Amino acid sequence: MDDVRQTVAVAAAIVFQAAILHAWSDEPLVGTWRLERQELNGENANFEPLTLKISQMGNRLTFAFSVPVNQIYFVSMSYTLRLDGTEADVKDAQGRKIGTIQMTGGTSQYKLIMKGPDRQDSTGKLTVSSDGKMLTSESETVQAGRSIHAKQLFTRY
Repeated sequence: MDDVRQTVAVAAAIVFQAAILHAWSDEPLVGTWRLERQELNGENANFEPLTLKISQMGNRLTFAFSVPVNQIYFVSMSYTLRLDGTEADVKDAQGRKIGTIQMTGGTSQYKLIMKGPDRQDSTGKLTVSSDGKMLTSESETVQAGRSIHAKQLFTRY
């Protein structure tokens, strides 16, 4: 009888640990993404190489956009936020605030609003594909009185 109790106790502990790990598991966004394609108003657009690394620490996500300079990747823009809509600072490569972002969502789809001085607010969404291999970023903004729809497709690596 003691062996049965011990086996049940061990099984319960394993299930409990699995539940705890699942509760703290990473958002589908977490990972390293490479820009593969970019479109402006439905037309393919040229783009510079870009890598997006998204990491998680507790309930915060850090987004770091990197570009290569002499084959070394340098962070060009970053922000750390929560997915509850709280406003967070967007910083440039020197750590200066260049705007703010708010993001909500989860379960593979996220909505965002970016604001900055001397520019129109832009709204957008991020979507992680069902297989977790592709990230689609879409945004709407107005520039010089014209509406611009941008779409970027990233692949996980």
